[in-house]
Amino acid sequence: MAGNDLGSLLGGLLGGSGGQGGSAGGGAAGGAGNILGALLGALMGGAGGSQAGGSNPLGGLMDMLTKSGLADQAQSWIGTGDNQSVSGAQIAEALPDEALQKAAAQAGVSPQEAADQIARTLPTAVDRLSPQGQLPTGSLEEIIRAQKF
Repeated sequence: MAGNDLGSLLGGLLGGSGGQGGSAGGGAAGGAGNILGALLGALMGGAGGSQAGGSNPLGGLMDMLTKSGLADQAQSWIGTGDNQSVSGAQIAEALPDEALQKAAAQAGVSPQEAADQIARTLPTAVDRLSPQGQLPTGSLEEIIRAQKF
């Protein structure tokens, strides 16, 4: 699945249009979808190695966060309680540099801005993709489409 398509789906999931352009021209949710789509696309495309999770990099991303000391935060997004926040610096440290660089380039922002945007939106995205309190299985596209009404 193309990164722009994934960004559109994630933007819709987050409540925006998911339109192109993660910066000034796009809405906040659309830009957030684009940056998350770019990140997950980079992880699926090999940036970050085999731990990215194949067609569903969400599990691989959650593993990366857990191994980087963010287990409590990541689990709070999957669980049914309040979502704990993370900082852009924590996201930048947890992600493979290549994946963050690629996501930032695709979104047209600096790697630090990409990490900050991911930190702001990832908790909500994971929470909405795991409404039953556990990570769903299947391809990321199928998981996102299943959340649309």
